[in-house]
Amino acid sequence: MTETKASRAVTHPGDIPEGFDLRASQEQADLSELVRRFGADVLRPAAAQADRAGATPVEVHSAATELGLHPLHVPAQLGGFLDHPSAITSVLVLEELGYADPGLAVALLASGAVAGALAAYGSSDQQASYLPPLTRADPVRAAIAACEAHPVADPLHPAMTATRTPAGLRVKGVKCLVPLADSAQLFIVTTSLDDEPRLLLLDAADEGLSIEADPAMGLRAAGFGRLTVDACVPQERLLGTAADTRDLIRRGRLAWSALAVGTCRALLDEAKSYALQRHTFGKPIAQRQSIAFLLANMAIETEGLRLVTWRAAARLDAAAQAGHDIAHARRLTATRAAQIGADGVQILGGHGFTTEFPVERWYRDLRAMGVLDGGITV
Repeated sequence: MTETKASRAVTHPGDIPEGFDLRASQEQADLSELVRRFGADVLRPAAAQADRAGATPVEVHSAATELGLHPLHVPAQLGGFLDHPSAITSVLVLEELGYADPGLAVALLASGAVAGALAAYGSSDQQASYLPPLTRADPVRAAIAACEAHPVADPLHPAMTATRTPAGLRVKGVKCLVPLADSAQLFIVTTSLDDEPRLLLLDAADEGLSIEADPAMGLRAAGFGRLTVDACVPQERLLGTAADTRDLIRRGRLAWSALAVGTCRALLDEAKSYALQRHTFGKPIAQRQSIAFLLANMAIETEGLRLVTWRAAARLDAAAQAGHDIAHARRLTATRAAQIGADGVQILGGHGFTTEFPVERWYRDLRAMGVLDGGITV
């Protein structure tokens, strides 16, 4: 049958009729190259020590601020540096930062994620009050807190609750794995209000907030902490709507996938380099069929995750339905990205189990990316 325009009609709700364009604009390409150099020169050399210390060095924060990553999600008219921030641009930046070091990337992008949420969902009063300190040359630190420490936690049904009272909103609950927790001055938390998920702004100076260290298996440079809340705050601290809360969670999950793409690329490059240099019985182990198959599968799975992530970002930018693509990216991140990490360790053998090579750190980091919510966004 001859294909006609009618036979190619879109049948899936929210499909983009003309597909999606994988070519980066010149602005996006320039930004990616800038971030790539920053990652190679600043992040990669600092990554191992930051992982051991469980914190990001001050000089790395300063270098990132000088680069101007913090207002990435904020339009120029609100203090950002891009006229039209986009999900694709964010994905490209996250991928390059993930290639350098994902733990440091989370630390450096946490405040920008809060600024982006305020720009996207905040009222004019909230933007006027909270955005300037987040977009200035020396921004305050902030974090999105959506993870909760109980089995089968669902960020769209938070255990943290907000109850309306004559004095304001009574907020109770605990958030775990909050990046920059000990230095953040502002938090956006997910909470349940009137049986709906909502976003709420909390000031670190609010009475009834406490922070304690919450070190994790991976992404240790993000400086994770546990936030315990038993406070009463003004109702004006509510940010956006229930739909906005769902949008933030979806965009956060896509951000983790983009970060995972970069880390998988880095791990694949490291494993290939090792396999070409490591000789047994007179030839590189890359020429052994078992190793070659592992490397091929790692490359295939990485490209698959990358394309699904880019497609989801393209749908977001086109205001099309992206839920299915984000769910696919999330699933691939939780399963295939973690397997890529394990395969990388396997290729290096005993060396993969030591801190002499970065693959063991990346393996630990990848294990987190498919299960965490909050912290970063696109």
